[in-house]
Amino acid sequence: MKTNKQLKYSLAVCLGLVVCSIAACSLNQAVAAESKKPKDYLRAAPENVKKWREMKFGLFIHWGPVSLKGTEIGWSRGGERRGRGGKGSIPAEEYDNLYKQFNPVKFNADEWVQIAKDAGMKYLVFTSKHHDGFSMFDSKHTNYKITNSPFKRDVVKELADACHKAGLKLGYYYSPVDWYHPDYRTETHSKYIEFLHGQLREICTNYGKIDIIWFDGLGGSAKDWDSEPLFKMIRTLQPHVIINNRGGLPADHDTPEQRVGKFQNDRPWETCMTICRQWAWKPNDQMKSLKQCIQTLVRAVGGDGNLLFNVGPMPDGRIEPRQVERLKEMGQWLKKYGQTIYATRGGPFKSGSWGASTHKDNTIYVHVLNWSDDTIILPPIPKRIVANSVLTGGTATVKQAEDAIEISVPKTHRREIDTIIELKLDGPASQISPRAILSGSLTAGKKATASNVYGNSRGYNAAKAVDDDPATRWATNSVTKQAWLEIDLGKPMTFDRVKISEEYDRVQKFQLQFKAGDTWTTFAEGTKIGSNYSKQFKPVTARHVRLNILDATDGPTIWEFQLFAPKKEAKTK
Repeated sequence: MKTNKQLKYSLAVCLGLVVCSIAACSLNQAVAAESKKPKDYLRAAPENVKKWREMKFGLFIHWGPVSLKGTEIGWSRGGERRGRGGKGSIPAEEYDNLYKQFNPVKFNADEWVQIAKDAGMKYLVFTSKHHDGFSMFDSKHTNYKITNSPFKRDVVKELADACHKAGLKLGYYYSPVDWYHPDYRTETHSKYIEFLHGQLREICTNYGKIDIIWFDGLGGSAKDWDSEPLFKMIRTLQPHVIINNRGGLPADHDTPEQRVGKFQNDRPWETCMTICRQWAWKPNDQMKSLKQCIQTLVRAVGGDGNLLFNVGPMPDGRIEPRQVERLKEMGQWLKKYGQTIYATRGGPFKSGSWGASTHKDNTIYVHVLNWSDDTIILPPIPKRIVANSVLTGGTATVKQAEDAIEISVPKTHRREIDTIIELKLDGPASQISPRAILSGSLTAGKKATASNVYGNSRGYNAAKAVDDDPATRWATNSVTKQAWLEIDLGKPMTFDRVKISEEYDRVQKFQLQFKAGDTWTTFAEGTKIGSNYSKQFKPVTARHVRLNILDATDGPTIWEFQLFAPKKEAKTK
């Protein structure tokens, strides 16, 4: 017989086994339930998006046989554009046969990757197929591909190998639009969908790990591309991939094009922009200055976005040497000041004509890009500034009060491209809600009208040029050579300075005018505006002011039109 002690022990063991059995059963049920839980294939995991955002700067590459002509990729192809109007300058038959002459023997994927790394870029996105339908990879679904050219090599594969070897994150641009494919947007469009999905399966299967898929569907819907099954396939094959918002679904991030996006920290975004004017290579294309390049990067990151900066390689396979040199200069700047860019978040001071700000941990980096006054006045913050320094050299005077922060830097310590002031706080900068810096412009928020608006769109109306938001604009129709922008200040006001920011440098001749009675009087004029036009003149008092554009190479685009009152003289004691 068992003793009482033995019985108690046996009972405890039995109870323990029962409890363990119940726990194991519950655990198995929970695991089974979790495994049955549908995976969200429409968006990436937060940790993958976070890693992508922290990289900040990537290289975009648009390349194909069209580089032989030096015209725009896809858009210069003649023939029918199903689903889109217009016609390109090169007859379709000629454009579609350029690949038979395409032999870029100086292409070297390792060199391209090294150029990106030297520029301080952390990822690369390459055009695997543009709207012209030409595949830059060895696809089994088409004969219209790079491996059927005299070159014969698979560019996509060589880039994948080079990126993986060098540790550079890899992405592929793919256009769901295809003006070459016979079934695209016809009664047999379903066959084209099979082709599209088949090519994406090849890209996601044959080239190792891919970090980014960059669609360019020109506004096509999820129905047009059968996007949900497509996304599921892509994310199954490439679990860590980031997908942009041009594949018929919102996906992981927004993609403002050829402009720096607005301040937006509740959804990721990435500006895509060209280093010159054209996406594909163009002989003697106008290239951005180093100042424009650096300030574009700073404004993008300051708005809490990324920058995907584009080059168009030449027909022989090399990236144009002057573009390589410009990218290298950006890399040299980033070696010095990259801590203010990489792995930061935008704000807390929203970007404006003055500059931008970024932050990380207990530090705010104030990037002053334009000194319109001797002092930058920032909104107050609920943290105490415990130290400051000028990372670009020199000293700053920083005064913090309940209603504002004032920063002044001697003129000899200001930098032409970017003066960076580091503010150390007594707590995390991420706890500070974003706040705007008002420009002090007399035109801000005033009624504005214009003679031409691009596409009659509210997104580009006259008011956008005076709304104190540097990410919005007044854009005219593309055929416009003459146009005017008129501002009603509401009452007569006195001003003696003007600042205008224009995209593309299209204006060739302009006047600044005020209205007296029914007569417009010119008080300033010029031939060029550019991205940062500023002029001081004798004080003018008027209610109605006009920017009168007399000549332009193409439709002008004005980001900001600002008038300022005369500065008040300092009072002496």
